[in-house]
Amino acid sequence: MSTEQCPKEIVIFGASGGIGGALLRHYAALPGVETIHAVSRSGAYDASGRVVAHVADITKEDSLSTLAKSVGSPDLVIVATGVLSDDTGLKPEKSLKQQSMSAFERVFAINAFGPALVAKHLLPRMPRDRHAVFAALSARVGSISDNRLGGWHAYRASKAALNMLLRNYAIEMARTHPKLICAGLHPGTVDTDLSRPFSRAVPEGKLFTPDHSASCLAGVIAGLAPPDSGKVFDWAGEVIPA
Repeated sequence: MSTEQCPKEIVIFGASGGIGGALLRHYAALPGVETIHAVSRSGAYDASGRVVAHVADITKEDSLSTLAKSVGSPDLVIVATGVLSDDTGLKPEKSLKQQSMSAFERVFAINAFGPALVAKHLLPRMPRDRHAVFAALSARVGSISDNRLGGWHAYRASKAALNMLLRNYAIEMARTHPKLICAGLHPGTVDTDLSRPFSRAVPEGKLFTPDHSASCLAGVIAGLAPPDSGKVFDWAGEVIPA
């Protein structure tokens, strides 16, 4: 991995969420950063200084097309969005009998298709001649070879699909952007709305605060080099197998 490189123009999707907000705070504190585009569906972030707030939905291509025109040529794009359960009754399946088309559509739309649309509109705008990183939050449970427990069908499958997409983009972008890295990031189990309903069994010391996870992820991002493109890394910088 390369020595640490500080991005100058950053786009963070999911900036109003737990991990996205923590990443925003982390990068906003770095003196070398010039602009951070904080993107969320609500645009509720109180932007100031180097932070510019944007409203966009990653599942709505028109909003991404509009957004892309206003972010210049970012050298770091992070998609920090995701869904596992919500207050509409969506929850991870324990059995194949619990699968439903509505759950698959919602989970895939946010966890795989949305990041794919972000890639469509942002990757071509990223620098061709210098170090740049496109990263999306993935999950260890998206690893096919590491799957020992089964279940959580929609979530596991959506993250596996995301990992495949990132690998595809790494191959394609290497032809025109040789210094660009596309990578998945597993943040660990973080005390956010996504994981909170399922964190009771997490061993002591393994449930991270959003700020701790963000700091770890930023360290992983800083150390990425072109040979790492297409891989998925955990919060400690270890490669997660496909």
